[in-house]
Amino acid sequence: MFFRLLLRCLPLFMFYVPKKEVKQYKITGLAQGTDYSIMYYAADSIATKSGIDSLLNEIDLSMSLYKKGSLINQFNKTDKELKVDYFLNEVLKRSFEINKDTKGVFDITVAPLVQTWGFGPKENHKEPNSEEIKMLLKCVGMDKLKFQNGKLLKTKPCVEIDLNGIAQGYSVDLIAGYLSKKGIKSYVAELGGELRILGPKPDGTAMKIGIEGPDKNGTPIIRHIATLNSGAITTSGNYRKFHQSGNKKYSHLINPKTGYPLENEMISITVYAKNA
Repeated sequence: MFFRLLLRCLPLFMFYVPKKEVKQYKITGLAQGTDYSIMYYAADSIATKSGIDSLLNEIDLSMSLYKKGSLINQFNKTDKELKVDYFLNEVLKRSFEINKDTKGVFDITVAPLVQTWGFGPKENHKEPNSEEIKMLLKCVGMDKLKFQNGKLLKTKPCVEIDLNGIAQGYSVDLIAGYLSKKGIKSYVAELGGELRILGPKPDGTAMKIGIEGPDKNGTPIIRHIATLNSGAITTSGNYRKFHQSGNKKYSHLINPKTGYPLENEMISITVYAKNA
C-alpha cells in the first residue's frame, strides 16, 4: 500500500519546479549622442546590455549623424538616390506623416539650420546673420525630398536631413519591443528623455515616473510624478539644451519656416502617447 502511494506521488515531485523569485534588473549605456537606462523585473537577467547595444548600434548605423558611414550621413553627402534600410524606411514614412499633420513645423530637412545654430555634430558657436539664414532656408522643406519604394532622393544638392527629433522615440519603441519579445511584462526604458513603460510591477502597483522641469533658476528638478502602466512619455524643453549670447538664450528647437530658434513662453512640455 505504501509502495503504491509512493509511486503515485513520485511524478509530482519529479515535475515540480520551484518558482523563481522575480528581481529588478538595470541596464545603462550610451547611444545616439546621449545615454539610456532600462529597468525591468524578471526571474533572470534575460535582457542583456550586449543585446540592447547591438540593437542600438544597428539603428545608429542607419540614422545617427554622429556615426561615420551611417546611411543618413551617406545621404547628406551625396546628391544621388539612396536605398534605405528597414529602420530608415519606417522613420521616413512617419516623418512625412508628421510633417503633413503639423503643416511643416516638423521638418527633417532642418539639418543645415540646426548645424548653423551650433546644435549639430560639428561644433559652431558663431551666431548666423540674416543673409546666411535666408540662403539656408532655400535648402529646407520636405518638398525637396522624393521618397518612394524604399529609395530617397534630394531635389537640391544642399538638402540634408536630421532625424534627431524622431529617431530616439523610435529607438525606445524598438527597445520596448525587444523587452516584450523576451517575455518581460514589467519595465521602464528611457533613451534621451524618451520613455516607454509597461506595468504593473510584480507586486501589482503601478509604475511611477518623475516628470522633470526647471525651477525658478532654470535648474532641472522633478516637478510631477506620473502613475501609469503602459505607454510612452516624452519631455522636451529649452532649459537644458541652448546656447547663450550675452543675455539672450537660443533654443535647440529651430523653426523650419523662419530659420530661427523657437521663441515662446513655453519652457518645458511633456507628452503622453501609446508609443514614443
